Amino acid sequence: MPRLWRWTGAPIGVPGVRAVRMGEVRVVNHDATTLRRYDGQSIPGPGQLALPLAAVASSRRSVALPILDQRLRGTKFVSLEPKSVLNSPQQTGVDFWSLNPYIGCEFGCTYCYARYAHRYAVERAHDRGRLSDAEFHEFRGPHGWEAFEQRIFVKERLLGALEADLRRYFRSLSASVGQSASLPIVIGTATDPYQPAERRFRLTRGILERLAQCEGLNVGIITKSPLIARDTDLLRRIQERSDLEVLISLNTVDVALIRQVEARSPMPAVRLRALKRLAHAGVRVGLIVAPVLPGITDDVPHLEALFQAAREAGARFVHAGPLRLYSAVRDRFLPMLEERFPHLVARYRRAYDGRSGAPRDYARALAARIKKLQARFGFPVNEGMADRYGRRLTPAQRDLGL
Repeated sequence: MPRLWRWTGAPIGVPGVRAVRMGEVRVVNHDATTLRRYDGQSIPGPGQLALPLAAVASSRRSVALPILDQRLRGTKFVSLEPKSVLNSPQQTGVDFWSLNPYIGCEFGCTYCYARYAHRYAVERAHDRGRLSDAEFHEFRGPHGWEAFEQRIFVKERLLGALEADLRRYFRSLSASVGQSASLPIVIGTATDPYQPAERRFRLTRGILERLAQCEGLNVGIITKSPLIARDTDLLRRIQERSDLEVLISLNTVDVALIRQVEARSPMPAVRLRALKRLAHAGVRVGLIVAPVLPGITDDVPHLEALFQAAREAGARFVHAGPLRLYSAVRDRFLPMLEERFPHLVARYRRAYDGRSGAPRDYARALAARIKKLQARFGFPVNEGMADRYGRRLTPAQRDLGL
C-alpha cells in the first residue's frame, strides 16, 4: 500500500495501537455493474464489494524466551539478552546510574518498589511477540505482582552491553565533569544482585570483574544477601582504584517480624555476619534501613536494636528512609497489612492517600529520630538517603579532549 505512511512513534499515528497486522485482501466482483474511477478505469458498483480476509498463517517464527532453570516451588529463570544494562539519570530520573543484572527477585519483600520494572519488562516482551497472551498472564500472576517473585529475568551475556554502556558513561563524564563526576553507578536498585540465582549465573561477579579494571569510578551496591561476601576480593580491588560503598539492607533484627514483611529474605544475623566480614576485610560497608515501616519498625526500641547491631558488626554508616508506597507496591503490601497488621490499615490509607511518599511531618520526625541515633551510636550524621554514595577520592584526571 504505497500511500500508507506513518510516524515513527505509535503505529500509523494512532495512540494506544501497539501493532498492526496486515493480511491478504481479496476483492470479488459479483456482477457487471460498474462505476468509473477518476482515471477512467472501472470498479465494481456500490454494495458489490466482498472483502473476505484470506486465512494466512503467520510467517513469524517463534522467539519465545528460553527457560534457564526452575525451582521446585515453581520459580522460573528466563533468559533475556539486553542491548543496554546501565541506565543514566536522564532515563530514570534519579541522581545516579543504575545497573540491575536481574529483573525480579526471589526474596519477595512485600514493600519492594521494583515490581514496576518487572511489569514493564513483561509488557515489552509481550509487545515484541516474545510472550504469547497465555504466557503474558502467567508472567503477570493472578493479581499482577506474583511473577515478580516467580519469573526472574536473567540478563545473559550482559558484559557486551555493559562495555558499550561504560563508553557512554565515560563520555558523559567528559562532557560535564563538574556535574557528572560525582554521579555513582549503583548495582541493585531494582533487584537484589545477590539473590539465590547469582550462585549459578554469576552475573554480578562478572560486572564487578569489569568495574575492577576501571579507575575513578563511584560504585554503590545494595543487597540483603550474605553472598556478597563471596566477592570480597573484587570489592577490595575496586576500592583500591575507585570509591565504593556497600549497603547491607536490613530494617529490623526481629526475626518473627521480618518474616511477616519479607517472604524469603536471609535472616538478620546472617546479613550482619556478612557485614562484619566485609568490614574486617577493609571494605567500606554499612547498613541501609529502607524502608522504615510506619507503626511497624519505626519505634525507638526497634531502631536502637538495629543501630546497636550495626555498630557491633563494624558498619561505617547507617542510611535510613521511610516507606514509599508506589502503586505497584500497594497491591502487594496492603493485603499483607490487612492480614497481619489490621490495626494499621486505616492509618496507612490516610497517610498515603493520593501520594506515594510518607507525609512530610512524619518524614521530618523520622529523620530527626535517625539523626539522634546516628550521633548516639557514633555514626556520621547524614541527610538520610540524599547522602548516599558520597565521593571520597579525588576523581581521576581524564583526557580534556584538547
